[in-house]
Amino acid sequence: MSRTRRIKWTARKPGTALFLVTAIGIAGCKVGPNYKRPVVDMPANYRQAQAPDIAAASNDPASLGDHQWATIFQDPILQKLIQQALTDNLDLHIAAQRVLEAQAQLGMTRPQQFPSVSGSVGYSALQIPQSLAGNNSDGTPATSLYRGGGPSASTAWNLDFWGMYRRQSEAARADLLASEWGQRATRTTLVQSVADAYFQLRSLDAELEITQNTIKARTDSLKLTQALNQHGAGSLADVRQAEELLHAAQANLPELRRQIAVEENALSTLLGHNPGPIGRGLPIDQQPHPLEIPVGVPSQLLVRRPDIQQAEARLAAANARIGVARAQYFPQVSLTGMGGFGSNQLNAILNGSNAYWYAAGSISEPIFDAGRIRNNYHLSQAQQQEMLFTYRKSILNALQDVSNSLVSYRETRERRQEQFEQVKSAADAVRLARLRYAGGNTSYLEVLTTDTDLYSAQLLLAQSQQQEANSLVQLYAALGGGWQ
Repeated sequence: MSRTRRIKWTARKPGTALFLVTAIGIAGCKVGPNYKRPVVDMPANYRQAQAPDIAAASNDPASLGDHQWATIFQDPILQKLIQQALTDNLDLHIAAQRVLEAQAQLGMTRPQQFPSVSGSVGYSALQIPQSLAGNNSDGTPATSLYRGGGPSASTAWNLDFWGMYRRQSEAARADLLASEWGQRATRTTLVQSVADAYFQLRSLDAELEITQNTIKARTDSLKLTQALNQHGAGSLADVRQAEELLHAAQANLPELRRQIAVEENALSTLLGHNPGPIGRGLPIDQQPHPLEIPVGVPSQLLVRRPDIQQAEARLAAANARIGVARAQYFPQVSLTGMGGFGSNQLNAILNGSNAYWYAAGSISEPIFDAGRIRNNYHLSQAQQQEMLFTYRKSILNALQDVSNSLVSYRETRERRQEQFEQVKSAADAVRLARLRYAGGNTSYLEVLTTDTDLYSAQLLLAQSQQQEANSLVQLYAALGGGWQ
């Protein structure tokens, strides 16, 4: 009781202001470590960055990842599809809601640093039986109606001496930043997924066209064998072999149509639409590719890759929560106050003689909690170390992604070039074999072999063109492009 009285008394004195100023000054202390970006040993160059086809751009401070996605993917239909996905994709909407959730969480955390104030107005009346009210000393009946009320206000403030609430706000701000970078990572993945699916679709379109052209050529070849057989210049075996070739190509049509429909459905889902047809733009063999690939320096990934930035923000949040856990070791100081007016007469409620107030302060110190605070502190330290290793792992994964994408882009481009030459040679071999067969200078087996080789080479060329396009998409995403 003496402490309560002393607090009430000091609240009337000028020393109250000094006490509050001192309290706020002490509240400037924050326990726990301040965040510092970890030192990471980054290589001077990417592995595979010294390849002959990109050596001219390897020392360029700019990077492919700095460019807007529309400058990388120049197919007008693909650009339209990506824009639709960025507008309607549900994963992107989910990521946006997570940002709003983090903003609200920060808004809920920060007010803990400040006093809370509430007000109320009340009025009540009580009528009791006159028989219970009795009489006054002069014998007159006592009042049986009791009424009164008035306005009041109360305040409470948990002083943030040790920075616990400020560390909580710091962690919430880092969580918000992590959710924003998570949204950008989702955007990057979405751009990559749409481009990959589109190039896969255009490759399947090319395979379908190749198959249809092959069926047409093999139909003509079958007619030739039938004509030669009828005139005694060929054999029934040649006719059967020509039929076999034709049916083999025709058997591929249903599977290609199935794959195209599946790919269109997948693209529709990425666009946030119901399954349906997808527009077509440039053929797969006409998709533009840059002649030089500027890759910049590896250290740029730390600020450009959304997944690395997200991992660092989570590390900063975990670091701040160490301070929150550490602050629980120390005394918690709280101030409360209440004041208002009360009267049984409405016209006299606000008179100074009817005012009342109350002020109190308290200090609470944990004495025994069976190790809860200690273990919570150790938990926060372990979680911070986990986030540190996650951050370092994300950097290693990014370096691996870039190196793999560089070698993939170079090798798939070389493979596509060789495959193109193979198709040219195979097409000429088919032409010569058919001329020799029509002139009776060779068996149909040579036509069968060369035709099969040409069909396989054409399909492989379409697939290698798609792989080259996809490797560019992967390299662009690996360098941190797509979210700008």
